[in-house]
Amino acid sequence: MPHFVVQDKVSHDKYGLGHVVGVEEDIAVLVDFGTEIHRIIAPYPRLFKL
Repeated sequence: MPHFVVQDKVSHDKYGLGHVVGVEEDIAVLVDFGTEIHRIIAPYPRLFKL
């Protein structure tokens, strides 16, 4: 399972490019995609580090 930290640049298959604004260790990450913030739950499907 990937490990994310605040300010990581990421890409999501549905939402596009964004950056991590919050981390709930091994539970979820909060990602700002510019127009909205999404909570992506582990194992972080379709979310990739850039």
